[in-house]
Amino acid sequence: MDNLTHSLTGALIGQAGLKKKTGLAMPALIIGANLPDVDAACFFWLDGVEPLAFRRGITHGPIALILLPLVLALLLWGWDRWQASRGRRPDARLPVHFGWLYGVALIGCLSHPALDWLNVYGIRLLEPFSSRWFYGDVLFIIDVWLWAIMIGGVWLSRRREKRGQDWRAAARMALILCGIYLLANFAISRADSMANTSFAETISSPPPLAFWQRESIGVSGSGSFFVDGEKVGNTPLSACDLEAAKAQSEQVAAFLFWSRAPVITRQDDGSYLLGDARYYGVEEGSFSVTLPDGLCSEPAGS
Repeated sequence: MDNLTHSLTGALIGQAGLKKKTGLAMPALIIGANLPDVDAACFFWLDGVEPLAFRRGITHGPIALILLPLVLALLLWGWDRWQASRGRRPDARLPVHFGWLYGVALIGCLSHPALDWLNVYGIRLLEPFSSRWFYGDVLFIIDVWLWAIMIGGVWLSRRREKRGQDWRAAARMALILCGIYLLANFAISRADSMANTSFAETISSPPPLAFWQRESIGVSGSGSFFVDGEKVGNTPLSACDLEAAKAQSEQVAAFLFWSRAPVITRQDDGSYLLGDARYYGVEEGSFSVTLPDGLCSEPAGS
């Protein structure tokens, strides 16, 4: 999911009551909820589509989810000690309990892969022990309806807190509503998948706004893909030597490692574009890569 959703999740968990367990609990929850996305730094050293294969991997796996909150807790604990030593520690801050600080940072970090799993993009939950991709097919990567529930919950909770009222209940109710919304979307996706019995598998891709709808990506037994019943790509996978393409191009190898529904389209200039049915039609280069010359033999429309 997007980082606003991750941040709001951490804030809601804090407003539900966990922020009173230790000083600096809210920073631990909110930063922790975003911390696995430290792998976004790969854009500084990877090119083209290579970040697709790197992201949502090692920093989203079990080892990182134990170590990252530990590093965060140590940094926040050290910050609190540094402020205290210089007489700059806020008087209103609760005492910092390192055990609780690590605990809330861990909860924040664990919320991150749970949300990322909801998309069709995929996440490698077991990295480095396994590079298998997991997909929830429940929500679009940015969900404004989830934003509305979360923002409303945080705002109402903070408002009640300032007035000396029960602020935990508002945040907890927002979390319950989020859970109900997620379950409803899960049911919609599963119903869509089960309704398309003519395909070996159906990927139910949620749209950005109309959460009650799904873009159905059908997987035929021959490896062809159909988006809402229309075939995408004009060249069968068997027409191209993809193993040779991976050996010749790191870009192709990275793309195929990430791709869940690879499709090939012969361009007007005679080149072959490797894309993914989940993001078919997205601006060229973001979710596609050109295959090396001489590895495809079938004409367009075959």
